[in-house]
Amino acid sequence: MDVSKLTAKNQVTIPADVRQRLGVKSGDHVAFEVDDGKVVVRKARPVDWAWSAAVGTTLSEWSSDADEEAFRDL
Repeated sequence: MDVSKLTAKNQVTIPADVRQRLGVKSGDHVAFEVDDGKVVVRKARPVDWAWSAAVGTTLSEWSSDADEEAFRDL
């Protein structure tokens, strides 16, 4: 198991052997999934990044008071 220390800027370095196994290099995006106290880190596919950026701008409308009111009787 590899260990990395959290910096004052809340950053960690992904160990070299983990980067190699994931096939990531400087400038690549990685995705984080948290499940039951565990974090899974994987290389983000281009579609993951594009989807996240696109959806992030529209999801703020969901579950808003106005949204709840509009769909209350459905």
